[in-house]
Amino acid sequence: MKLYYFPLSGHAHRAQLFLSLIGAECSLIEVDLPNGEHKREAFLKLNPFGQVPVLEDDGQYISDSNAILVYLAKKFGKTDWLPEDALQAARVQRWLSVAAGELFTGPASARLITVFGAQLDAQVTIARAHRILALIEDNLGGQAWIAGTQPTLADVALYSYIVAAPEGNVDLAAYPLIRQWLAKVEALDGFVALPRTRAGLYAQA
Repeated sequence: MKLYYFPLSGHAHRAQLFLSLIGAECSLIEVDLPNGEHKREAFLKLNPFGQVPVLEDDGQYISDSNAILVYLAKKFGKTDWLPEDALQAARVQRWLSVAAGELFTGPASARLITVFGAQLDAQVTIARAHRILALIEDNLGGQAWIAGTQPTLADVALYSYIVAAPEGNVDLAAYPLIRQWLAKVEALDGFVALPRTRAGLYAQA
């Protein structure tokens, strides 16, 4: 398998993290996003949307970070990470939708401004970030992990952009349960970190 990725992409990190957590062998191929490699013809043949990550496996190309998570869980039979039980699977899927929706328009978008220079409204994205973080904090008040009593794809999908939220000037100080949860993810066997930039709240660190 090959994973086409960019080191600072939270979406790519999701896939990289899960591959490592399940011990799957995979070559990492860095895509030169700053110079537009992802918008060139060769890469667009892999993913017409022009986005990382893309997973290549036995001649098949899977794009979209959450789709890659599901593919890997199914391929390797990781029913602990993606339960077969209908209710538990639905609970995981709910948070995959949050990762693609509220998490992206909040913490991820706030970080796009400071790290990648995106022309977005910082005040709006930071406010959205705190709304979804408050909901996640409340959710963790009743359970150890995002979707229940053990780590699942929900935790992998949410981790990258939450841990990097301070890079987008989103302070995590008011969310002790989230900070405890981040530490638990980081303690998992096979954990790999998302590189931290000196942006946002880390600019003066």
